[in-house]
Amino acid sequence: MGSLKAFIKEEDGMGVVEVILIIVVLIALVAVFKTQISSLVNTILDKITKNAKKI
Repeated sequence: MGSLKAFIKEEDGMGVVEVILIIVVLIALVAVFKTQISSLVNTILDKITKNAKKI
């Protein structure tokens, strides 16, 4: 009976589940905001390119 209680209280696998849930949420956010992220990255890269020519 003691080993059953120890098994129930064991939380070693919770870290893996939490990491997987975080990854799923991040993938969902990227899928929803794909166009906004793409335009933001393009704008940033354009500014970097223009400012690099000044140096």
